[in-house]
Amino acid sequence: MFFNAPRDWLIKPELMPHESERIVLEVLESVQGDAEVVSALRELKSRGYTIALDDFVLTPQTRPLLEFADIIKIDVLETDVRSADIDHYLSRDITLLAEKVEDWETYEYCRERGFTLFQGYFYARPTARKSTAFRGGHNLRAQLPLINALKNPQVTFHEVEQLLKQNPDLCVRLLRMANSAQFRRAVPITSIKHTLNLLGLNRLHTLIITLMLANDEPTSLVQLPEVLTCAAMCEKLASHDFKADPDAAFMAGLLSKAGPMLGMSLEEFCEEPLLSVEIRDALIDHAGELGKILRLVHMFEHAKLRKASPKSIAKLNTYFLECRQWANHVLAGFEE
Repeated sequence: MFFNAPRDWLIKPELMPHESERIVLEVLESVQGDAEVVSALRELKSRGYTIALDDFVLTPQTRPLLEFADIIKIDVLETDVRSADIDHYLSRDITLLAEKVEDWETYEYCRERGFTLFQGYFYARPTARKSTAFRGGHNLRAQLPLINALKNPQVTFHEVEQLLKQNPDLCVRLLRMANSAQFRRAVPITSIKHTLNLLGLNRLHTLIITLMLANDEPTSLVQLPEVLTCAAMCEKLASHDFKADPDAAFMAGLLSKAGPMLGMSLEEFCEEPLLSVEIRDALIDHAGELGKILRLVHMFEHAKLRKASPKSIAKLNTYFLECRQWANHVLAGFEE
């Protein structure tokens, strides 16, 4: 995972995620190699982090950064890859990554010059695709009872099955996802009842929320990992650090970002009578324990916790990585 690290984060190595073997710290182009940054990078390298220099341009001010670089990312539209600087980087055994590679000729030339990593439209261009699924906001009144039912420990499979049958599009997508490689069984899943029996209500709850939010829309698919990660972080904080219901915290985190994906504003969404007062107050006013959790997660996402202790930041970084890994696992079979 590439992790963008501005100067304020670099000079406090104690704030970095502990999983150094899974992280590439990406030093932004605005960072210069002053003594404070050099000292911090030396400490990070000793901890086993891989260091990448983003949009790097060699100047007297940035030259000290080369001592710690494992990867250099170069914008080939802005930089002459024939320059002697490229040979200098290669002589240091630095891996070169070419950004904005848009055609075969550029790819071939960069490869011949020693680049081994590539990004750009050469591999794929963004394409628009026609939506084939329902819009979540239009079926919200049918979907929220289903979510609430799945969080009820006394709910029966029969009750869930009846609610699912009111959402035929959701049923089709659920069966398709349940039969993906991520969940594949020896016997294909052919009915909603079969799905309920094999997956169980807890996993089904997460899958249904994922399907509802995605809506087969490209923009929603891009946002899904962020939304699920936020929800899982709220749940984890409620379980370990706050006196709050973890299920309610998951729902609050989810809904705090779900409005645009469902084609609704947060205020419109909170008018739905099926939301609890506790969740509604947390979403609108950040009130109560749930509101505190939401505010903390949102501030962490925007790197606005400068007054937080290193221990707290380290814990949140760990939670984030665990929750993002979980979100990726949930979504693994989604596009198959």
